[in-house]
Amino acid sequence: MSRWYEQHGYVIVARNWRSKRGELDVVARKDGVLVVCEVKARASNAFGTPAEAVTPAKQLKVRRATADFRASMRESNDPIASLVNVVRAVRFDVACVLGTQLEMLEDIF
Repeated sequence: MSRWYEQHGYVIVARNWRSKRGELDVVARKDGVLVVCEVKARASNAFGTPAEAVTPAKQLKVRRATADFRASMRESNDPIASLVNVVRAVRFDVACVLGTQLEMLEDIF
């Protein structure tokens, strides 16, 4: 998914970032917007679509992990922190991978 964001002009800030409260698959930034992307993959729809796997509980976990990520960046001297600390909005996307097909759902929760 990182490649998709890079191809669309985003700067990748983090991949597979973890905290006690969850994991962020991809964190990117473009035009002052911090984008957190949850990646869900399925071989088929037999057990539901990838998007259906992003339940309200999962959304809450991602939001909490995002808060942890932003807090850690505020305390960091890492140059990448400046990309996170000065944002005008946070957007949550879901990358749905079904077999070889990719569907990006932007600003989905």
